[in-house]
Amino acid sequence: MSMAAPSSLLKVEEIQGRGRGMVASQPLKAGQIVLRDSPILLYSALPLVRQSLSSSSSSASTSCFCDHCFRILSPSLQGDSSSSTVLCPNCRHHCFCNSNCLSNALNSSHSSWVCQALSHLRANSLLLEQPLEHQVQVNFLVAAYNLANISPSDFQIMLSLQGSPDDSTIAAAQFLHPLISSLCSLALIGPQNGFSLELTSAILAKDKLNAFGIMQPFSEHDDQRSVRAYGIYPYASFFNHDCLPNACRFDYVDANPSDDSHNTDFIIRMIHDVPQGREICLSYFPVNEKYSSRQKRLIEDYGFTCNCDRCNVESNWSDNDSVEDNAEEEEEVMDEDQCETMAASDTDDHPHEDNNDFPHAYFFLKYMCDRTNCWGTLAPLPPQGDTPCNVMECNVCGKLKSDNTFDIDEGQDEVSMED
Repeated sequence: MSMAAPSSLLKVEEIQGRGRGMVASQPLKAGQIVLRDSPILLYSALPLVRQSLSSSSSSASTSCFCDHCFRILSPSLQGDSSSSTVLCPNCRHHCFCNSNCLSNALNSSHSSWVCQALSHLRANSLLLEQPLEHQVQVNFLVAAYNLANISPSDFQIMLSLQGSPDDSTIAAAQFLHPLISSLCSLALIGPQNGFSLELTSAILAKDKLNAFGIMQPFSEHDDQRSVRAYGIYPYASFFNHDCLPNACRFDYVDANPSDDSHNTDFIIRMIHDVPQGREICLSYFPVNEKYSSRQKRLIEDYGFTCNCDRCNVESNWSDNDSVEDNAEEEEEVMDEDQCETMAASDTDDHPHEDNNDFPHAYFFLKYMCDRTNCWGTLAPLPPQGDTPCNVMECNVCGKLKSDNTFDIDEGQDEVSMED
């Protein structure tokens, strides 16, 4: 079954055994931007308890991110009267990067009802004793109920995404629904759509399967990047997972500080050429994770077992094997002609399949960032017309390098994202 897609480059199709997925409607080139997607809903990944740490009514949130656009705030904002950062004038807990962001938030993500709802929830001692997961789910439910009130059409889009309640979302809903629904019965401005326990379970399921994490800024000194916020991206949600993806996601949340409107947009770019009709897949986590870890995460978080070509190979490895070690061993025996052959095979129906112990080594040699604690995926910058770009960009740290692995720059500020 074919469904509407965001551009002529992609189409949404039902794929046997995989549900809905994105398929190339024409041949796609390495570096080509195939999707720009804006979130219909964003919410903080920080627990409510972090907002009750300070007893001062004039102190900013302990978060170092704007509570609307989630752009990182300058350290100088703490106590700096010359800073453009502002607090919510009502709750004095939520911090925004400037008055324009505050104004936009008050009309959308931090409406009067959201402000009052979160203030009531911060006073709930039972909720503050709950694990982080439940506190973050409360952030989502408040944001989702608010979405239903300010943009019913976007709320219906969220309900149309894949995901059905399971035991975990039903249990969470049974605990959280009375807390949220009681806010709607108070003398507050809020959703008047008759939310039920079943609907709360359903939207929690949509969040579980479709939310994308917006990560903390990269640091070579931190091997565990945490999430600053989550977002529901309606078209990006159609991309299925593959442990050797042919596309990857880029975001530029902290770039272009003068633009408050689209800094949380996602850009999906092709890693290598693919032919028409090929499914376009992302990896739901860093590609360096081992087979057992990948399978565990996919089962627990998404409810499926991966049977991609890479998993079929690595299922026979011991837990001590790593993709990096196998890639390095393959590099030692791979001559220049073999590398060229493997590069050309990127567009084949079954790329890199041969009799080697690790037939996908080429992917890790070419497309995995080698910066300390990064483990991002490299994709070429967008081609200029029909001319491919030989500069690769990491989707985690922003490092730029030429295709011959000679480093030319670091950071995202100089990246051109022109089509």
